[in-house]
Amino acid sequence: MKWDKIITTEQEYEKALKRLSTIFDANLGSPEGMEAELLVTLVEKYEKEHYPIALPEPITAVKEAMEMKGLKDKDLIQAIGSKTTVSLVLNRKRALTIDMIRNLRELLGLPVEVLIQPYELNGKQEMVN
Repeated sequence: MKWDKIITTEQEYEKALKRLSTIFDANLGSPEGMEAELLVTLVEKYEKEHYPIALPEPITAVKEAMEMKGLKDKDLIQAIGSKTTVSLVLNRKRALTIDMIRNLRELLGLPVEVLIQPYELNGKQEMVN
């Protein structure tokens, strides 16, 4: 199949993946290398539209970022407030505020889009204050 259009069907997607697996390591300047670059772009577009990846839940994302950076609960005091407030937020007893979100974005490097999502708080869905 000649790749002169976007991938629109699952069959085209499978063909593109199969072809890409055979030319993936081609030299970038070669015709196969350029074809591989094009296929990667087309496959990514198709996957983004047909297999979207959900954003992580805010508190889970905070905990994972803390783990990756080797941070402890006490390290969030500067972003969230007191030790008690940190505990309440991480245990889903208190919602993140806008100021906390700004501070966590800065401290942990998490996207605002992740932190502003609704999440379960005290057993029910909550919105950011």
